[in-house]
Amino acid sequence: MSDVAITPKAPSTWRIVLAAILDFFTIFWVAGLAVAWLFGGMTDNGFSLDGGPAFLCFALMVAYFVVFNKYLGGTIWKRILKAKRTDR
Repeated sequence: MSDVAITPKAPSTWRIVLAAILDFFTIFWVAGLAVAWLFGGMTDNGFSLDGGPAFLCFALMVAYFVVFNKYLGGTIWKRILKAKRTDR
């Protein structure tokens, strides 16, 4: 038996960047549509948020990244693309 620890290979940079972009668009649309539906911001072309509902949408987006990365082991797209950094 060898005493050498095997370190997993770090994910490619393109996977990390792609996961971040897809996570941003996913949570933007999900949170935006949910907040617009709750507060009456739905339009024929999607949604439009101003003032408090826009701030709530932004807060949900920040909470998504913080909660998923810190407590749930990575965001949805990081898990799908296996882009979680292991060097930290």
